[in-house]
Amino acid sequence: MTKISSGDGRAASPALLTGEGPKVLRAGFIPLVDASVLIAAAEFGFAKKEGLTLDLVKDVSWANVRDRLAFRQFDIAHMLSPMPVAAMLGLGSNPSPAITPFSLGRGGNAITLSTRLFERMQQTAGISETAGALDNAKALAAVLADMRARGEAMPTLGMTYPFSSHNYEFRYWLAAGGIDPDKDVKLVVVPPPLTSDALAAGGIDGFCVGAPWNMVASERGVGRIVAAKQDIWPSAPEKVIGMRPDWAESHPETVSRLIVALDGAARWCDDPANHDALAEALADARYIAAPVEIIRHVLAGEFSLDAKGNRRVIENYFQFHAGHANYPRPSQALWIYSQMVRWGQAEPSLTLARAAASAYRPDLYRAALGDGCTPEDADVRIEGERDGDRFMDGRIFDPGDFAGYINGFPVKSASILIREPTEA
Repeated sequence: MTKISSGDGRAASPALLTGEGPKVLRAGFIPLVDASVLIAAAEFGFAKKEGLTLDLVKDVSWANVRDRLAFRQFDIAHMLSPMPVAAMLGLGSNPSPAITPFSLGRGGNAITLSTRLFERMQQTAGISETAGALDNAKALAAVLADMRARGEAMPTLGMTYPFSSHNYEFRYWLAAGGIDPDKDVKLVVVPPPLTSDALAAGGIDGFCVGAPWNMVASERGVGRIVAAKQDIWPSAPEKVIGMRPDWAESHPETVSRLIVALDGAARWCDDPANHDALAEALADARYIAAPVEIIRHVLAGEFSLDAKGNRRVIENYFQFHAGHANYPRPSQALWIYSQMVRWGQAEPSLTLARAAASAYRPDLYRAALGDGCTPEDADVRIEGERDGDRFMDGRIFDPGDFAGYINGFPVKSASILIREPTEA
């Protein structure tokens, strides 16, 4: 049976002990479609089958989720994939160690610009209604050059959190088009559910967030979707299940049962035959509180790009399980760390690289599900070199050439070439 809490900030409910660990897990989440696996585990019996009850708490910001996990108000949390990496690096206003043994899947993000800004891109650069992500980024660069020449203020763009996939994907997309995210635009933090309203009110000129909020903005006629996560890096992890390392060490059986429950829920979420039931659950006010029809379209990868009827279908827009989407691969944590270095959030060092990789725990995943459920390739691999795993600018990430990778970008915060990481 699912128990829903109000998110009022009260302390965590006392754990019910069986053996070594609690049966009731208090879990924080943000109202996004990429919380599907966690919600499905609670709503459709996967947690109960493993002897667990998930006490789901809807929260309003990633900073709240981070703090409430650190302060032990949550046992586990729906987190942005870079949050455990940042936590293990001691970054942020309230750093506290966090790890993830399970990714909640891939996909779900998109970049939306105001219809006014997109129309100016069409006028300035002559792009078509069906222009790709890179052409859209270059068209925005042309508009920004025109705005500077006219003495106009730079656009304000929203993302969800400084240590987020949204921030790094937005920056990657902008930089691929020749735009410096730190000089040519103003990046601000906006909670996902508020992005569409902020765009409509003129408070921001664009945003990068998870589903369904891009679709909500386009359906309202205030935004134009110009790029999706799959355009930037299809294999990028999106959200993860975060937990404190000491909690995981104290409750190994509970962690294993949780991973088994989430694995079952992820397989169920991946089946299109279950999407109607999943959409109905997600649309509930306790969870996302968005129109069920929009959520159905999002799950199917059917994008309404704007209010003019332009549409795009993205195959596997969400991958909840297929292709080892739940595997917490350390080389992906290292790519996240590379972007933190690229944009001046972290220093390059072998010590920090090891800390970043330690945030992703494939050993706990294997302990719960067995070696037969894990990928055949190495935990630390070259990213971006396989079909279906390409970065939008054609680059590859080789963790063994960390400095060369970052130095190869023409747009980055670092003003000088970095050397290969050494001991901190």
